[in-house]
Amino acid sequence: MNNDNDQLNTLTQLNEELENYFSNTIIPQIFVDANLVLRKYTPPAMRQFNLKEDSLGKHMNEISENFRFPTIIENIQAVIRTGQILEKEIQTIDSRWYQMNIIPYLIRKENRTNGVIITFVDITPRIKDLKEQERLNHEHELLLDTIAHDIKNPLLALGLTVEMLRKVPENGGERYLTLVGNVESSVKELKKVIDDLTRTRFQQHRYQPEEELLDLENIVEDVRLVLAQQIQASGASIETDIEISQIMFARRKLRSVLYNLVNNALNYAHPDRQPEIRISSYQHGDEIVIRVADNGVGISQTDQDIIFEKFNRLSPVGEGSGVGLYLVNSIVTAANGRVKVDSEHGKGAAFSVFLKNVRSGTGG
Repeated sequence: MNNDNDQLNTLTQLNEELENYFSNTIIPQIFVDANLVLRKYTPPAMRQFNLKEDSLGKHMNEISENFRFPTIIENIQAVIRTGQILEKEIQTIDSRWYQMNIIPYLIRKENRTNGVIITFVDITPRIKDLKEQERLNHEHELLLDTIAHDIKNPLLALGLTVEMLRKVPENGGERYLTLVGNVESSVKELKKVIDDLTRTRFQQHRYQPEEELLDLENIVEDVRLVLAQQIQASGASIETDIEISQIMFARRKLRSVLYNLVNNALNYAHPDRQPEIRISSYQHGDEIVIRVADNGVGISQTDQDIIFEKFNRLSPVGEGSGVGLYLVNSIVTAANGRVKVDSEHGKGAAFSVFLKNVRSGTGG
């Protein structure tokens, strides 16, 4: 009898602790038993998913619409069946994004899964922020590139024109020479401003912002979040094989390189198969290699010679401005690295980014 009372007291205490945890946590969480019946939820879950007191004890089929995520029941069943934790980003029908973690609730003495605890973390603001950062990075690179190249070339042509005007017979007299001199002076001043810009701020900030020790897996996660909508819409799968995780590089630059390579793989997916993208890293001599491979439409040998040119798109199909690979190559080249492409038309493509390993011997 005493043993029964002790066991009952222990269970009561554990239940009270669980009740206290669920009542006070600030994260939306729910507990669903092995029969797919909702047993507990946190107050934030009640607010986020419009759960009510009478939702307790109901089968998930009856309240699945509250979560606005069509495959939640299948995901719960998979975790109960396998006992494996499931982590994924989901988008609900109200266009919000969540990091959903489904954790098996184990009864260790019986070695069985008796349900799941599901945690929802709203990552909508983070995704919006990452998208805005990538948009600004993209515009920043193009602006600086325009200053460095597109403006300097017309200035050069204008300067040559002034030189030719000086050789024209003096039909305009002194005023003609004065006007030519004014134009020439203005061209020189403008050229000086642009040269100063490209030698100082351009060189310091364009491709060489402050470097830091980065975790490649975190950068990959940021890119997956930015492209979450395209990944979900295309049914793409992204696998990683990260042997070298720590890399010295500028954060926004490395993120831009990976973003453009993964985005390129999604844009040039093969119409007859779901996109499969594999991101890997490994040591190659004194270099770190980051490789992004896909099973898309591939690139012909002829086109491989022009893919890094500005505003060049291999196909009018899909989204893109034709500057993604150009920026990848520019960023990597400015960091004294190189980009290699291996591809065959119709059989996918693999882009390998080679970077100097300034932390030689450091692995991930």
